[in-house]
Amino acid sequence: MSSILDEYEDSQARSRSRPAGLPYQQQRLGASGIGQSGYVSARLEEEKPIFSKQRIDFSPPSAINHLVVCNNQLCMSLGKDVLLRIDLGKPDQPNQIELGRKDDARIHKLFLDPSGSHLLISLTSSECLYVNRNSQKLKSLSRWKGHLIESVGWNKHMGSESNTGPILVGTSQGQMYEAEIVVSEDRLFNSSPDQYFKYVYSLEEDGSPAPVCCLEIERSIDTRFFVIATTRKRLYQFVGKAPEASEQQVFQPIFNQYTDCLPSFQEFPVSLGYSEISFYTSKLRSSPRSFAWMMGNGVLYGTLDYSRPDSLLSDLKVWEYSVDTEPPRSIVLTQFHFLLLLSDRVKAVCTLNGQQVYEDVFPDKFGQLLRMVKDSAAGLIWIYTEKAVFRYHVQKESRDVWQMYMNMGKFDLAKEYCKDRPECLDAVLAKEADHCFQNKKYVESAKYYALTQRYFEEIALKFIEAKQEEALKEFLLKKLKNLKLEDKTQMTLLVSWLTEIYLNWLGMLEGDEGKQSQFDATREEFRQFLSSPKIKECLLNNRSTIYDLLASHGNVVDMVFFSMIMQDYERVVAHHCQHDDYSAALEVMSRYQDPALFYKFSPVLMQHIPKLVVDAWIAMRRRLDPKSLIPALVNYSQIGSSEQVGEAIRYLEFCVQSLNVTDQAIHNYLLSLYAKYKPEALLWYLEQAGSDTNRIHYDLKYALRLCAENGHRQACVHIYKTMELYEEAVDLALQMDVDLAKSCADMPEEDEELRKKLWLKIARHVVQEEKDVKKAMVCLSSCNLLKIEDVLPFFPDFVTIDHFKEAICNSLQEYNKHIDELKQEMEEATESAKRIREDIQEMRNKYGVVESQEKCASCDFPLLNRPFYLFLCGHMFHSDCLLQEVIPHLSAFKQRSLEELQRNLVASNQAKSRQRPKEGGEGSHRGQQSRDQIKADIDDIVAAECIYCGELTIKSIDKPFINLEKYEEENNSWL
Repeated sequence: MSSILDEYEDSQARSRSRPAGLPYQQQRLGASGIGQSGYVSARLEEEKPIFSKQRIDFSPPSAINHLVVCNNQLCMSLGKDVLLRIDLGKPDQPNQIELGRKDDARIHKLFLDPSGSHLLISLTSSECLYVNRNSQKLKSLSRWKGHLIESVGWNKHMGSESNTGPILVGTSQGQMYEAEIVVSEDRLFNSSPDQYFKYVYSLEEDGSPAPVCCLEIERSIDTRFFVIATTRKRLYQFVGKAPEASEQQVFQPIFNQYTDCLPSFQEFPVSLGYSEISFYTSKLRSSPRSFAWMMGNGVLYGTLDYSRPDSLLSDLKVWEYSVDTEPPRSIVLTQFHFLLLLSDRVKAVCTLNGQQVYEDVFPDKFGQLLRMVKDSAAGLIWIYTEKAVFRYHVQKESRDVWQMYMNMGKFDLAKEYCKDRPECLDAVLAKEADHCFQNKKYVESAKYYALTQRYFEEIALKFIEAKQEEALKEFLLKKLKNLKLEDKTQMTLLVSWLTEIYLNWLGMLEGDEGKQSQFDATREEFRQFLSSPKIKECLLNNRSTIYDLLASHGNVVDMVFFSMIMQDYERVVAHHCQHDDYSAALEVMSRYQDPALFYKFSPVLMQHIPKLVVDAWIAMRRRLDPKSLIPALVNYSQIGSSEQVGEAIRYLEFCVQSLNVTDQAIHNYLLSLYAKYKPEALLWYLEQAGSDTNRIHYDLKYALRLCAENGHRQACVHIYKTMELYEEAVDLALQMDVDLAKSCADMPEEDEELRKKLWLKIARHVVQEEKDVKKAMVCLSSCNLLKIEDVLPFFPDFVTIDHFKEAICNSLQEYNKHIDELKQEMEEATESAKRIREDIQEMRNKYGVVESQEKCASCDFPLLNRPFYLFLCGHMFHSDCLLQEVIPHLSAFKQRSLEELQRNLVASNQAKSRQRPKEGGEGSHRGQQSRDQIKADIDDIVAAECIYCGELTIKSIDKPFINLEKYEEENNSWL
């Protein structure tokens, strides 16, 4: 600022600037405290005002005449012929241009396009100059000469930095021209940038030409152009489409439509001698959304609707000036306010309610306020006097708009502007809910009440008193939807209450044929409510309460449905069984495949629908434990028992054959059913089970007793054979069939004595019981263990030898043959002994030659340096080297024996060294024999075979190279 005194005066002016009209900036829910909604609104610091003024630190060298700002480009005229341009992004680099006029012409008006690239300077001498943002040189527009320019309509959709595109120009004589300015560095011969300047239309007031105060060009989505032009008392609108192929005169066809008829216009009787229109645009190069026109009576403002065919203006309102107030000089429109500039102050009026909400008085020292302009790109408002420039910041203009929309009943707009402020949104919702309730839109009001923080009891009582159960249900549903999963108590209350409401409705509608469709819809809605995932946990925790409610209303159908949702299938199946609907019960069990249900209800279902039950069991396969189903299998009644038994056998066969069940109880029970009801399959089952007791899954003793009790003797024979009780098997088989007994007698193959005994039993039976000699002879020929002498005692004395002649002859021939075989074996043994004696004698005379250069096969040192071993294969080892090689391959027993022999040899050598020469004789001879025997024993262990060629090497092929005990040590040595 200029000085400290200026700052003081500015602060005094700010203190004098006060909100006017209804101070809605303070009319909120309260600075702090608890409102009806339950929200606490506490502001830690005072909010900044919507409009905050700042004086620019700029002292002009001469009086400011005009100022325009667009897209951060500020242009002002100082004194008579000085033009100052400032890029607000670089305020320390101003650009000053002198007009250089020698006549008395002064700047009449400045026009800057929205991009800040093109500046038009209208002179009082009816001339016009042009300068581009990237140029320092002023250019005269020759075609424009003779016209005092009052307004310019910029073309935001077709312009660029070097080309304005087709624009409209308004003069003081009411004429409108279409023009275009192009800047090109290549234009050497024609320095004038104006391409053309052609007349398109004239505006009049009261039958005489009127100056064109303002011009605005807009284009809709469907490529229609809208032109708004204002005079002192009128606002004109021109609508039309520009020709696509036209290169020039874009707007001429639009105005040609109004040659014979007047365009649409708004007119007011009072004139200020001038007028000004302002538009609000949210973004640069976008179409404006609203307008405000300052004219004689007041301010006409509203919105712009581009979908209308002939007029943009919509929702028009007029704000009239007060009688004792001077007329405004300029106007600027923001999103929700228009600002009026008077000679010494600025007023702000809200466009929503038409009330003045702000007034800022300027000190007299700056002089009268000249004009107010807005930079739509930056959202800043500029005001200037001859001596100073001010700037207004607009901050959070929509902060209190929600309350105005709410008071106007525009609740959707109110909610849109308080999305980030929950306490405000709550107030809007409560107001909307009250509005709907008063207008008897109860269901709609319930939806809004549920979104507020109003007391639950209060709202519920309102609907109860109004007897609006539908609205109460909607309120409770919405409240339930908004609850969090942690709010378990509230959720339980709402779920129980809603369940009671639904059940009451179903009770009232049930049985009324005229309301059947409503009853069905209500039941479907109730079931959807019970199926809601959000309340699943709540229903699980309070299922007993819901069951009690359903039972109190006698609603069995929905109780079954609820049980299904809760996966309480036991209750569902029990219900179907109680009502003899066994197929439905089995269907539920099959659908959810819970083994516990099958175990519990199969005994009942097996009595009524055995085939279907067994089919379901088979479909479950291994998910069921067959042993747990035995109670259902044995629980059959006399009526239809054959069918039940057949199905039981079918399932047990499935378990044994398909599932390979090995449980003994299952096999025993199947065996018992075969023995009692299906004997033809009993022997087949036993034969399939085999004779290996380790692989038989039934109890042999139980099976034997069961078969004996039921008279299945052949099966008993099979079981005796499996138990290796061959004598009992043969005894029982002889009661039925001799051939069966023969098969049993041949089974103990390794025990010849037992086989002989069994065959003797058969022979005795044949001779004594059947008295059939020929058959006895067949038995004799069937078993090679029996001789004629074994069988003869069984025959009676009167039997003649003719019956045994052949058998006796055969027996004698076998004896002779056996004697011959023994003689042959004795001769072969004698010959073999003779050959062995010859080999031994030959081995004694065998020798080997060791050369002096021979080396040990193990250590590779000369062999003759130490005692050594020579093997027939040719390998030679030092005795100690061979010992080291052999010991690892010896068994533990041989290693211990070798150690013992070595200790004995050492002790014998020590005893020999202690003997005196005179003590030789017989004692010395015995000691020598003992030492020789020890060495021979050691040689038998160590030198029995070559370590490289013998069996020890072959047996060691699967042994590791490194001993496991030394592996860790060897491994660490390599690290």
